[in-house]
Amino acid sequence: MLHESFVKLFWRHFDSISQAAAWFHVKPVTVKRWLAGKVDVNPMAEKLLIIRARGYLPDDTRWRGFRIDEYRCIIITPEGRQFGPKELDSWAVRCDEFHALKRLYELDYIPVRTNVVTPLPFRGGRRINQPESETVAKEKKKHYKKRKIK
Repeated sequence: MLHESFVKLFWRHFDSISQAAAWFHVKPVTVKRWLAGKVDVNPMAEKLLIIRARGYLPDDTRWRGFRIDEYRCIIITPEGRQFGPKELDSWAVRCDEFHALKRLYELDYIPVRTNVVTPLPFRGGRRINQPESETVAKEKKKHYKKRKIK
């Protein structure tokens, strides 16, 4: 970001240097040096200012459409759902509880495994092309045992 554009964007979103210093977590003298052009602006400060100006999360395709409402302290999804910090903090616990209850009461629980590729066993410096034996059901095992006994 050029110095002039940083200064314009800075004064558009901050009323005073002390307010900006508190927001960037630096001393006011540092902000004065940035505005005067004596010192290059910290790249993270530039990114934070852009995030505040746009009201969006970092410019990444995974965050496209998400917004931050700084005054209400919430994240807004592209679908319009709103999440506060406490709700986001407890999200992992809620998911774990949900899956534990499904397992406990056997409510059509099928664990979802995405992008999991189980490689074939490693044997002596090479991978085998296909398993050496198939999994045999209990019924077939009983049948084989009876046959061997006879």
